[in-house]
Amino acid sequence: MRHGDKIKNLSRTASHRASLLSNLTCQLIQHKRITTTLAKAKALRVYAEPIITRSKTDNMHNRRIVFSYLQDKEAIKELFGVISDKVADRPGGYTRIIKLPRRMGDAADMAMIELVDFNTIYGKETEAAGAKKTRRSRRSGGATKKAATAAETTTTEETTPAADTTEATEENA
Repeated sequence: MRHGDKIKNLSRTASHRASLLSNLTCQLIQHKRITTTLAKAKALRVYAEPIITRSKTDNMHNRRIVFSYLQDKEAIKELFGVISDKVADRPGGYTRIIKLPRRMGDAADMAMIELVDFNTIYGKETEAAGAKKTRRSRRSGGATKKAATAAETTTTEETTPAADTTEATEENA
């Protein structure tokens, strides 16, 4: 029975599992997005997120602790450099797991795990480009439309000085 056993063993010994999760974390840090089985992705999230949290405070103690888990200097540089800057204000939840179709060979459940702040396909960029949808009443939306219309009229008025410059040149002639 597995009463109280919360660790995902992944059908591996402890040393093999530690090596696997270390390597997957290094690849996730370097590539920002990896594809693996769903079980490995769920185990990786539990393993990688505390390491990313450690990277938010850049000191020698945290670097040594993270190095004891990862054993990869390039991944440590990337983690404490680029990644820690992006996740500095995020309170947690640095990874996202997206389920993919099953693998053809053995029908294993596949998933893509990615760092949330390094998403280039969808997210904040596409939401900002589209109309922002809220659950507020339409009345508040009308107020913003009025403000946008007022802004447009001020920009139109600002473009009229070009006509003033032509009048000034006619007076000089």
